[in-house]
Amino acid sequence: HVQLVESGGGSVQAGGSLRLSCVASAYVSCMAWFRQAPGEERVEAAVLETRGSQNYAESVKGRFVISKDSAKNTLYLQMNSLKPEDTAVYYCAAFTRGDCYGLYLGPYDDWGQGTQVTVS
Repeated sequence: HVQLVESGGGSVQAGGSLRLSCVASAYVSCMAWFRQAPGEERVEAAVLETRGSQNYAESVKGRFVISKDSAKNTLYLQMNSLKPEDTAVYYCAAFTRGDCYGLYLGPYDDWGQGTQVTVS
């Protein structure tokens, strides 16, 4: 297992930006950001697959960018042009049992504690 610690959430006005960070305790080749809005199921927002390709849910495509600093074992999610419907708890997830490709939906092995993003 790897430990995942997210940070960077907060409150922002619509149209603003935030950058989330997720520090992993070890290198992971397949990582993703999920989000869960109040009263809704947790859904995938973006995946950084094993080959390094970025994959996004339609709802965030063109506004969010997922990236990784492998030297720091840190995953990022740059969120631009934020909308009130982006309000959610954002979770970092890691698949540690092998490689993943495309918009890999899971299952994931390890999860962070979540960080709240509120857009008003």
